[in-house]
Amino acid sequence: MPEEKGVCRQVAPPVPDEDPDDADAQAPVVQLDREAILGVEDRVIEPVRVPEWNGIVYVRSLNGVERDAWEDAITKAREKGGIKGVLARLVVLAACNEQGGALFTRADVDALNRKNCKALGRIFTKARQLSGITESDIEDLAGNSESDLSDDSGSD
Repeated sequence: MPEEKGVCRQVAPPVPDEDPDDADAQAPVVQLDREAILGVEDRVIEPVRVPEWNGIVYVRSLNGVERDAWEDAITKAREKGGIKGVLARLVVLAACNEQGGALFTRADVDALNRKNCKALGRIFTKARQLSGITESDIEDLAGNSESDLSDDSGSD
């Protein structure tokens, strides 16, 4: 029977691919519409202890525009022969106050590059976790994927 325009059909809920002990995986499945997706506040903000700076720094998840900007900056740096500022560039985008307002601007990248790299690494790691940036993503951006590392030169 052909579907009528404007008529929704019922679909089976997706099978959760999460850990069955995870509380989020046990939440009811709701089909979201455009308004629900665009209206939800989905940025996550978490504090990170930074003992090297004697305090905490709040870190927020990146949105799509910020992640694209970070990846573009790394790609452009790699094309120029290096990936200088990977940590600092992500810190600029992710470090925030408790309400989510940015602490830094792009103009702060060089100054942050001169800060303790262990402190930057703490913030970088949390930003990666909150934003779903994997080791594989970073390797690909840095040009260190398996295909890039294979030796196709034929020389020994």
